Amino acid sequence: MKIINTKFYGLKIIEGVNHYDKRGYFRETFKNNFFKNKNFIFWCVSKSKKNVIRGLHLQKKFQQDIFVSVLKGKIFDVVIDLRKKSNTYGKYHSIIVSDKNSTSLFVPAGFAHGYYCLEKENIVLYGLTNYRSKKNELGILWNDKTLKIKWPTKKPIISSKDKNNITFEKYKNLYL
Repeated sequence: MKIINTKFYGLKIIEGVNHYDKRGYFRETFKNNFFKNKNFIFWCVSKSKKNVIRGLHLQKKFQQDIFVSVLKGKIFDVVIDLRKKSNTYGKYHSIIVSDKNSTSLFVPAGFAHGYYCLEKENIVLYGLTNYRSKKNELGILWNDKTLKIKWPTKKPIISSKDKNNITFEKYKNLYL
């Protein structure tokens, strides 16, 4: 496993290796010593079909570091830097994360996170450093015009909750 820094402070790409044989493959996805001083206390799995967008989600009060890995399928993963004092504030980073490319992503607290599902079946594993707080959940619209995210679709499948996410401008006005 190898860790790659991005131009976004604290955002890291983890390159793993799939070891194939006639049975299938084996891959290491997470090593605690790569994330010193991080305590991943809450793990979740989501399963989504092709063309689903989940996000862009964040926790207002109890922010979380997030570890994202794909167990099956392929996603177009997107994070938005919402850390006011950051050099990359208001900018987004996208990456393809899949079971085939063995890539995972470490997202530090202060980012919104979401993804678009590219294959028929997509199973995503999340590790979080804080528990989910339903009353502190917030979302930014996936197609916000200010952010100009280049999603690989124009007509995704979106939950009714995510359809009601707020714009980036409204987020700035309410929370900064």
